[in-house]
Amino acid sequence: VQLQASGGGLVQTGDSLRVSCVASGTTFNSYGLGWFRQAPGKEREFVAAEHLSSKRKYYGDSVKGRFTISRGVNENEMYLQMFSLKPDDTAIYYCAAGRPILSGITNPQLYTYWGQGTQVTVSS
Repeated sequence: VQLQASGGGLVQTGDSLRVSCVASGTTFNSYGLGWFRQAPGKEREFVAAEHLSSKRKYYGDSVKGRFTISRGVNENEMYLQMFSLKPDDTAIYYCAAGRPILSGITNPQLYTYWGQGTQVTVSS
């Protein structure tokens, strides 16, 4: 199983961007989905997740109301739509798939598969 993240780039403050993640060797039907990010010198931060069984979506406080996680029409695709981007959103964005329990949905250690990351840079 491999996850491939793409769609990052250099944008300006206030812009929108959608990053994608495609799985090979599996589909996302049996997995909960997650997006995390890591800025230079900082720990990996939870961004968004969709719980497998309930399909409820969860967001980090810093992105709530601006980012949306979704599954693609194709069963091996997932997306993170980002609006109103800020310089503080600058980071490498990682997609992840796994079966975390609800109480651990923000814990990166509970995700099994990871993409290689895509860089998002927001200029001021």
